[in-house]
Amino acid sequence: MARPSRAHERRADLVAAARRAVVGRGVLDLRLRDVAEEAEMSSGSVLYYFPTLDDLLREVQREAVERFCAGREEAVRGEPDPLRRLAAMVRSGLPTGPGDELCVLLYELGTIARRDVSYAAEHIRLYERQVGIYAGILDTGAATGAFTLTRDASTIARNLVALEDGYGLHIVMAAPTLDAARAARLLLAAAADATGLTLEALESAAPAAPPETAAPAVPREAAAPPRGAVPPQARHDPEGDR
Repeated sequence: MARPSRAHERRADLVAAARRAVVGRGVLDLRLRDVAEEAEMSSGSVLYYFPTLDDLLREVQREAVERFCAGREEAVRGEPDPLRRLAAMVRSGLPTGPGDELCVLLYELGTIARRDVSYAAEHIRLYERQVGIYAGILDTGAATGAFTLTRDASTIARNLVALEDGYGLHIVMAAPTLDAARAARLLLAAAADATGLTLEALESAAPAAPPETAAPAVPREAAAPPRGAVPPQARHDPEGDR
């Protein structure tokens, strides 16, 4: 009997390895060999599952966008109070600190969007999906009388997502200019101004802030393998695992 294919599992492992490599090394100088070493596979084995490094990174970006947006939707799902939904939405869009793996990953991959239309399309999808969540919260709050909007819901939503992107970058930079708590307060102030609320009202409705994540350690060069050890590049091609 033929063994079941492990291609799906292998591809998932490579996406996870590429994700770690992007967060640890950055995307601009990332090489196929870096991902192969992270996955403990040969470069040829990586290319068996993904024809190019770009193909692999596009899958990393797609998965990261889905995970981030799904997390934001979950943060506000089931909350009937518009103030608490808006405050929770604000909290869910900011990095917890310089070491926030998912946000760092999205910022790194976003740098490619300037020169590659496929990455740009995914980045636009990320933006529009977040705008849609905000707009739904704002429209509902306005319809129930909880909010008095100063602009249409779409305009406010787009401005809030853009502010999140900007403040988030300042949180994860090598030299952060503000922390997540300060950024959240600034965003809540902007949301309060746009909805006819007081900052105090939104702050009292906000969920507790998650613990701050520190920046990851800079990866060191791989140590030389012990004498007699088989280096990852020499391991067999996974084609035989099908």
